[in-house]
Amino acid sequence: MNLNSLITIDPEILGGTPVFAGTRVPVESLFKYLEGNYTLDEFLDCFPTVTREMAVEVLERSESALFATA
Repeated sequence: MNLNSLITIDPEILGGTPVFAGTRVPVESLFKYLEGNYTLDEFLDCFPTVTREMAVEVLERSESALFATA
């Protein structure tokens, strides 16, 4: 899954907030839910337009970016 098919940044959608592609769900909400001790399944239940594959891919890419060597 390429980044363009995963995340959309469009000034016409939530003022340019990064959202999961094809949805109006901000990517940030995934992190907020996890920080709030919700499970991934609970997040997916609350945002059924986001697929498990999309959420896991965002988490994996975030982990890779965080731990990438400079």
